[in-house]
Amino acid sequence: MALSRDQIAMRVAQEFSDGNYVNLGIGIPTLAANFVPEGIEVMLQSENGLLGMGPYPTEDQIDADMINAGKETVTAITGASIFNSSESFAMIRGGHVDVTVLGAFEVDVNGNIASWMIPGKLIKGMGGAMDLVAGAKNIIVTMTHADKHGNSKLLPECKLPLTGVNCITKIITDLAVLEVDNGAFHLKERAPGVDVEEIKQKTAGKLIVDGDIPEMQF
Repeated sequence: MALSRDQIAMRVAQEFSDGNYVNLGIGIPTLAANFVPEGIEVMLQSENGLLGMGPYPTEDQIDADMINAGKETVTAITGASIFNSSESFAMIRGGHVDVTVLGAFEVDVNGNIASWMIPGKLIKGMGGAMDLVAGAKNIIVTMTHADKHGNSKLLPECKLPLTGVNCITKIITDLAVLEVDNGAFHLKERAPGVDVEEIKQKTAGKLIVDGDIPEMQF
């Protein structure tokens, strides 16, 4: 069975290490704030100017003035700091973010990502993704393996306008965990109940399958 959005976020959170500074993009990535593993301390950064973002609020915790970059209400952990968005982007552009997690429309075998626009459709702006993919040390993409029409989003070459070039290290989809290396997607894990053949069929770019592929563990 393909993973739910929450399950993708749970698997993403397993990539965090103690002491990491992590930026979570809009959509599935922001859900990872609810699943930071016990025993590690992670500082979540929001590009609109919050360091120390916590889980989504319960109804009695909602503060309309406390929002993330996606305009969703959030909480702040003890020790959090709030600052100007220009300082937030200085932190990003200065290479002080260890991990960034963001969604994508397409990724390709060379580690390129297209995440900011579809030609002909109205967009609000490119957001901070271009800064994030240029400044973070480790970039992880979360997305569905195929679009709503069943077309693969893991391609030999991105067709949409690029957000970043040669920057993606790992992709976590509703079907699999893949790493990008040497012009190919390398299959590392599969979603529980999903077989390798289905992943092959839904991956348009070159896919390397080396040995038995374990199921994801939650």
